[in-house]
Amino acid sequence: MLSQRINRIAPSPTLAVSARAKAMRAAGEDVLSFDVGEPDFDTPQHIKDACIAALQNGDTKYTAANGTPKLRAAIAQKLARENGLEFSPDDIVVSCGGKHSLFNIFQSILNAGDEVIIPTPYWVSYPDQVLLADGIPVLLPTTAESGFKITPEQLEEGLKAHPQAKAFVMNSPSNPTGAVYTPEALRALCEVLDRYPDVLVISDEIYEHMVYAPNSQWSMAKFSPDFAKRTIIVQGLSKTYSMTGWRIGWTASTPEYAKAMGKLQSQSTSNPTSFAQAGAVAALEGPLPSEMMAAFEKRGGIMRELLKDVPGFTVPKPEGAFYLFPKVSGLFGVMVGKNRQIQTATDLTDYLLEVAKVAVVPGEGFGAPDHVRFSYANSVENLKEGVNRILQVLPE
Repeated sequence: MLSQRINRIAPSPTLAVSARAKAMRAAGEDVLSFDVGEPDFDTPQHIKDACIAALQNGDTKYTAANGTPKLRAAIAQKLARENGLEFSPDDIVVSCGGKHSLFNIFQSILNAGDEVIIPTPYWVSYPDQVLLADGIPVLLPTTAESGFKITPEQLEEGLKAHPQAKAFVMNSPSNPTGAVYTPEALRALCEVLDRYPDVLVISDEIYEHMVYAPNSQWSMAKFSPDFAKRTIIVQGLSKTYSMTGWRIGWTASTPEYAKAMGKLQSQSTSNPTSFAQAGAVAALEGPLPSEMMAAFEKRGGIMRELLKDVPGFTVPKPEGAFYLFPKVSGLFGVMVGKNRQIQTATDLTDYLLEVAKVAVVPGEGFGAPDHVRFSYANSVENLKEGVNRILQVLPE
């Protein structure tokens, strides 16, 4: 008999679409993937070389459960250098990716019935991870008209209506929308949160370097020294350095929270892979892959222009990350193929995968049922071919 806890959650819709696309591709079908949030660039060579050297030197044993001292020191230096934040290596817990870091947070801070305020659209795992920790997700909707950003007024209303709120989740740049909160917008939210000192802030900054406006990325932990003590930062290497499979992420917080998450990790996964941590040190001590960032910005502009020609699509401009999140409800009720009607975003993505051989993710899993998510972490040639296939199977 399964637990009630596991029956509360659903499989990741992103991974479900990816699995279907991979199965079709394995069967010989030519499927173009705009589904997975994964850079199409290779990990930089100097990072791979550091990992190989660690293997050759026998760095294959257990490390400290919360990460090697060398990596935690490199992360603390990175936070000071890139984010203007002062943390001790003891404030850092290295985990098996940003998703694992978030899981550690919710398991460590939530009691049964605690509420977590999450703006929508949201990354698919936030609500389910809250549910796994016996918490209650409180969803505050945003719209394309607001740039998919929560306003201070909305946040104030949400906090007043939910006095059991234990935490607020901020994700900027955003998955799935590509929205980026300016420093001024984040400061306005911080001023609201300052009136609710018992509410923690979980700041998911995994896409921190993928912003398309200068000086637009800012951590909520910088609002004030006191505010920094109630902010748990989540960062990692997956997106910035194209290291998704390496599974290295981390939290930066206070000694109290770091000790709790380290204790949890010691009884679950234990340490992240030893030689992957050696590669992570090389990543943080080396240059940022600026060419990859520039390529994503260029591709985002190209794909937006292409998708604007798709009937029924309304396509906001991305500000960061590598996603487009068009509204597709203009196609709901439209007949496609033979006696097939599009009624939901899932209907549309199923149709596009089956008929156009194009994989995208339906918006239902992000709390936005009128939208679909396109990842443009793909070549310009594939972006053009994918949109052309979509145009061919939709009515004009």
